[in-house]
Amino acid sequence: MKAHLKYYLKNKVQDRYIVELSIYDVGKSSKYPDGMKFGLICKDLKTNDFVLIDNHHPKGPHIHINDREFKYDYVNDDRLISDFEMLVFKELGVKL
Repeated sequence: MKAHLKYYLKNKVQDRYIVELSIYDVGKSSKYPDGMKFGLICKDLKTNDFVLIDNHHPKGPHIHINDREFKYDYVNDDRLISDFEMLVFKELGVKL
């Protein structure tokens, strides 16, 4: 199956943060058992701190907060975006 872009947003917030979200439907496979490929990032241009949620083989869904990495349980796109917004607020103090 060819990747199908489901959601895309790129924005600058408060003239300090770059936010980019992309979610693709790639069909279920051994590399993407949920059938989704995603990357959501918010980076502080002044401090270079960032929050990133992505999934790629072989790690699967996971979160990066600067140099820390955690497993992430993907449920659906809405929950993914909501979780990302909460993490950005908690870690960077910016409301998306």
